[in-house]
Amino acid sequence: MTALTVTPDRTKFLRLTLAADAVVTGGNGLVYLAFAGPVGTLLGPDTGLLRGIGAFLLAYGVAVAVLAARRDISPAGTRVVIAMNIVWTLGSIAAVVTGAAGLTTVGAIWAIAQALVVAVFAELQITGLRRTRRTG
Repeated sequence: MTALTVTPDRTKFLRLTLAADAVVTGGNGLVYLAFAGPVGTLLGPDTGLLRGIGAFLLAYGVAVAVLAARRDISPAGTRVVIAMNIVWTLGSIAAVVTGAAGLTTVGAIWAIAQALVVAVFAELQITGLRRTRRTG
């Protein structure tokens, strides 16, 4: 009889958090692109700004999905995603505080909610990256 050795995939949690981030980000980008007019009316920013944000989010979501799908997830790439998520979180808060994006009340609530979700993704990705380094 041959013994079966089970080695846990230390990247599973990180891969899952990156994939979830990619889906949420890309989906958000698609909504901003496809429905910039109604979303702009609800949230406040003009359609040009929303389309620009949507295009960025869609491209970024695809890049994060590619990172998540790689056989070997790049620690450096993961750190870039974490950094970008932190920048997005801070930028969203700044947009609300300064009023620079012309957000409605609903838009301000949405921006803070997004900031919280993105901050959670960053924290989960930090945890996932740490798990990939564990030995034993």
